[in-house]
Amino acid sequence: MRIPQRLELALADAMQVLGLPGAEAASGRCTVSACHDPRFGDYQTNMALLAANATGKKPRDLAGEIVGKLRVEEICRRIQVAGPGFINFELKPETVAAELAHLHAESRHAGIEQCAAPSVIVIDFSSPNIAKAMHVGHIRSTFLGDALARTARAMGHRVITDNHLGDWGTQFGKLIHACKHMRDQNAPEISSIEELDHLYREAHARSERDPTVLAAVRKELALLQAGDQDNVRIWKQIAELSLREFNHLYMRLGVTFDHYLGESFYNPMLTGTVEELRMLGIAEESEGATCIFFREDPELKNSAPMLIRKSDGAFLYATTDLAAVHYRLATWKADEILYVTDSRQQLHFKQLFTAIRRWLDARTAVGKSQAPRLKHVFFGSILGPDRKPFQTRSGEPVRLADLLDEATSRALKVVREKNPDLDEQQQFKAAQVLGMGALKYADLAQNRNLDYTFDWDKLLALQGNTAPYLIYAYVRICSIFKAGGAENSPRAGSAALFELMDPAELMLAKHLIQFSDAVHSVLQDYRPHLLTNYLYELAVRFSKFYETCPVLKADEPSRSERLALCHLSARTLQRGLHLLGIETLEQM
Repeated sequence: MRIPQRLELALADAMQVLGLPGAEAASGRCTVSACHDPRFGDYQTNMALLAANATGKKPRDLAGEIVGKLRVEEICRRIQVAGPGFINFELKPETVAAELAHLHAESRHAGIEQCAAPSVIVIDFSSPNIAKAMHVGHIRSTFLGDALARTARAMGHRVITDNHLGDWGTQFGKLIHACKHMRDQNAPEISSIEELDHLYREAHARSERDPTVLAAVRKELALLQAGDQDNVRIWKQIAELSLREFNHLYMRLGVTFDHYLGESFYNPMLTGTVEELRMLGIAEESEGATCIFFREDPELKNSAPMLIRKSDGAFLYATTDLAAVHYRLATWKADEILYVTDSRQQLHFKQLFTAIRRWLDARTAVGKSQAPRLKHVFFGSILGPDRKPFQTRSGEPVRLADLLDEATSRALKVVREKNPDLDEQQQFKAAQVLGMGALKYADLAQNRNLDYTFDWDKLLALQGNTAPYLIYAYVRICSIFKAGGAENSPRAGSAALFELMDPAELMLAKHLIQFSDAVHSVLQDYRPHLLTNYLYELAVRFSKFYETCPVLKADEPSRSERLALCHLSARTLQRGLHLLGIETLEQM
């Protein structure tokens, strides 16, 4: 059992003795978290502040009463009331040593405690549109979704990743018309996203100017939707070409998916979805269309209804999302579904989740279903230096391929300056790792709710909270083992190896034993920046330890103890960066 859980149980017992509300540790209400500032201790809780409202007592006085009933002498050296009523816990060095020995001996999960009750979590992310180049607007969803998937798997959950491609809709009428009438039919087949994008723009412009072209475009779309063999063939070629190009970019980023179930996959289910919603009284006819109204919902009652079938019989994005939830429940038995998209879609997902809950409540009433947990993991925009959306000088979104190329090119300059003795192949490999890692880390280190300004110099800096700084910290530790002629530090299964006599050793050790807590905190509100903060602080503490405490020149038993601390620091950095989708290097 992790230290926070032990403290939470003791806290719950103390609050129960005092007859205070919120003493249900099992429900997660008696929360204990790591202190942000080590000057105040190692862990803290605000339960006294939360319980004070119900008792009428001053929070500080109530915190003092709770401390008087706490029985944590075995693991804590000091407990203090701080500020308006926080309770701070400082661990005994021997508690830290015992935890560190356990962490050192446990290698299967790198110290990440596994969930007692794993869930099936579906993560819907990235989701580019077919026939369009991926651009900078796709990276936040892609990086965030991948990091959440890796973290949830590391905790023992069963994770299913789904790239819900935009591969259906009115744009394909224009594309098919363009493929038939706006290019040389004797020319080779379309071979690039760029050509598809050019064809779409041309067809769109012509259909805006010429009613006959618009009519032809609508006819091609109708034929596609009716299953016309020739139009389906062209559509498949477009989809396959797009997916090849997408996968090339995903491979460069080290991102994989379990499924690519685009909008087209759900087409056969849409009619049944709408009819069931009507039958259950959730959807209704309005001016020839089928809609879901939210008259009884305080938050949504003034919003426009959710349109799920137009008066001409066409279905919409919302219809596909409803059908997708039904499929994910029936096929994958999802306990939780995460949608990783930008913040502009918040209203859509509030309506969608409300509609789904009403739908599944109605199905549950007849014994058919149960509702999963639904979460819109939304994020802000990437801004340029002018604080406007990041784009090219011509006003277009920066293509993802161009962004990755520039990241590698800029990182190559850093590598050559840092280590010109590496051969060309090693330099290029290091540049790829640094460039991709820098892009990912700069994004994931942000609070996802907020916009952030893209800055090449900051994200590739070798100092500060950046991927290059953390990767260099890992390289530095690897160099210790190479210099000492040891590939791995001694293994230990008891606290005897760790005495933690030097304050820098103790500070590093305290942070190392909080790795599992940092990983678990990511999924509490789907915020990988909590892990980046932890890893940066780990690198800072290791640097202080390394400057203060000789490792290879130390006498035994300090030499073995410090090698073990180096080993755990390297393992934790590598594992933590891997959860963010970032590789490490052993030389740079």
